[in-house]
Amino acid sequence: MSHRYLYKSSMTCLLRFLTVICPLMLIACTVGPDYRRPDIPASSSFKELKGWKQAQPRDYELAGKWWEIFHDSQLNALEEQVNVANQSIAQAEAQFKQAQSLVQAASAAYFPTATGTATVNRFRAASGQNVAVSGVRYLFGAALSVAWEPDLWGSVRRQVESSKADAQASAATLQALRLSTQATLAQDYFLMRALDAQIKVLNDTIETYERTLKITQNRYAAGIAAKSEIVQAETQLESVRAQALHLGVQRAQLEHAIAILIGKTPAELNIAVAPLNTQLPAIPVSIPSQLLERRPDISAAERQAAAANAQIGVAKAAYFPTLSLAATNGQQSSQLSNLLSSAARYWALGPAALAIPLFDGGARGAQMQQAIDAYDASVAAYRQAVLVSFQEVEDNLAALRILEQELLVQNRAVESAHKAVLLTTNQYKAGTVSYLNVMVDQAAALANERAAVDLQGQRFSAAVLLVKALGGGWNASELPGEDEVGGEVKWSQFLPIPLK
Repeated sequence: MSHRYLYKSSMTCLLRFLTVICPLMLIACTVGPDYRRPDIPASSSFKELKGWKQAQPRDYELAGKWWEIFHDSQLNALEEQVNVANQSIAQAEAQFKQAQSLVQAASAAYFPTATGTATVNRFRAASGQNVAVSGVRYLFGAALSVAWEPDLWGSVRRQVESSKADAQASAATLQALRLSTQATLAQDYFLMRALDAQIKVLNDTIETYERTLKITQNRYAAGIAAKSEIVQAETQLESVRAQALHLGVQRAQLEHAIAILIGKTPAELNIAVAPLNTQLPAIPVSIPSQLLERRPDISAAERQAAAANAQIGVAKAAYFPTLSLAATNGQQSSQLSNLLSSAARYWALGPAALAIPLFDGGARGAQMQQAIDAYDASVAAYRQAVLVSFQEVEDNLAALRILEQELLVQNRAVESAHKAVLLTTNQYKAGTVSYLNVMVDQAAALANERAAVDLQGQRFSAAVLLVKALGGGWNASELPGEDEVGGEVKWSQFLPIPLK
């Protein structure tokens, strides 16, 4: 019988073997519960939305570049650099790619594995045996082996399902980090502009106090005022100068924080002082049910629950038998030069092994319970994320509404304080009141004016946090789908040697 005939016969048997086994995959089942999105608490509307000035038109939605609603060119330029150079976002992007690779690794279990083997033996037959060739001999061999474990109970399918959900959760986490970084930068920026406004208030106050000191010095020279009044005026002036210098420390720290957020060293960024002239925009607020699709952190928590649910199926499949199949085709020769031409060929179908788990000391039961408990924990985390999202929206709606009312009252207080300073200063010039009255009114005016500027900064911070709480214009439809969550599979991944 020729070698070619033996090889052809082995391939024919292998094909028949596969035609018998492949139908097993068609009748294979997938154990474990199918995923259903957990029920979550929800309300029909936000409590703090009463009296809210809704954006016009009503169907207007936040865009991806949500910061542009503030119409601040300096803020726009800084925000554009976040996606390009922020290192925390770069880390999250790498972790998402890692999750995609895990999907590809899980999907690889669907396929058989092939192994090429080359062997060489140098031996001498035992003495006293009747052998065709005496002395030291060589035996060369080459074989191709194929092994496969059919996914009869859906363990691989559940693992792929879990890996895909994990990758989607990683994509949502990336977006959540991106939104958080953008919001942090906007908050720091507006806080810095509020400090610029406070520094201007202090500088204007310093000029006023310098004029008041000059008046006091002139009155002292004329013998009208006491020396103590000059000392009081100088003390008040230097105190305000110290406050202005101290605000410079906070401004420098905010500028340094912004530099890190855009991936630069503090020495590479200088933001010029500018007034807080930005108008607070109207922010569109959707209904609570839409919030579930617009918050990336909620989508991440929901996808993590889906991944945990699939792991229950993986754990349950361990209770069922596993079928292992193998096939080998090879050749042997006593001479290396004849290994690929006139060598003796052989083939084998098997071993085919059916392994039935009987006893493992309760390990599978513990793993099954662990998977169920992990799913319950992920569901609780998902529901908590939903509740926290509702709270954050309500908190910032209330903050914006109340701060607006407070600012109106505070502006009236500022106006009254300035009138009091003007009246008391004129009375002091006329000699009807002491300098202590002037100091008290000036200190009250400064405190009220700084409070007004601080409230304005708080309103901008609350507006940024509201945009963040609403998802920043993101939508769950932007998550990678089932077909694309695994990323691009490169042909080089199937090579037996790495190209990198």
